[in-house]
Amino acid sequence: MMGFPGCSTYCLMDRPLDEALALLAAETNLVEVLSDSLHTLFVHQEVCDSFDLAYTVHAPTTDINLAAANESMRHASVEVIADLARICDEVGACRLVVHPGFCMEPFLWQASEQALFRSLHDLAALQDEVSVVLAVENMGSWTCCHFRDPALLPVLDDLGLGFVLDVGHAALTGTLETFLTEGRPVHLHLHDNDGVNDLHAACGSGSIDFSAVMAAVPSSATAVVEVLDPRAVRPSLDYLQGKKKRA
Repeated sequence: MMGFPGCSTYCLMDRPLDEALALLAAETNLVEVLSDSLHTLFVHQEVCDSFDLAYTVHAPTTDINLAAANESMRHASVEVIADLARICDEVGACRLVVHPGFCMEPFLWQASEQALFRSLHDLAALQDEVSVVLAVENMGSWTCCHFRDPALLPVLDDLGLGFVLDVGHAALTGTLETFLTEGRPVHLHLHDNDGVNDLHAACGSGSIDFSAVMAAVPSSATAVVEVLDPRAVRPSLDYLQGKKKRA
């Protein structure tokens, strides 16, 4: 069974990074910095040094697309990840979470998929140059996104890249049990939902069986609560620690 989870700054994106880290440091010693907007580590890297925390980092979710059919845009996205990976090493982050990209035009899906494979090979080469583990996250109900089912897992394994299991996303696509059976995640995003909407709600407030999740993942996996509302952080951590039972 994995260790006690931390928390993502996702729930505090409206606060400066120093405020977000101060609030989360009162709850946990592991924080995932979503390196976007007010929390971008390209601007605010030094803030991390002010706290006695362990870190994971989530790559930007806007403005980059590892599956862009336009090669210049794809290459630029890989370069952003490469620069961020080096920052991760400087702040001592153990995981760098990346999204697998998307395709908004169905007739370009095959080209986008091929672009994603090129990006994954680029990330595999980058993995040899940095200490942080690069790990790709499964996506949810948006059909424009890649990696919504476990088919990509063997590719990640062959390339030596990590897999991030987003439990809420897998619940929405009906793939959670298969991901737990076929994958060995190095990192988890923990949040709940009603099986229909990507609510990023408090763990234990929806339909996901977290006891099965926690029992199935490798003991070496790291994990963070990734809720939308900061008021859901403490209830989620308490629930996952077994202090509260689902009604």
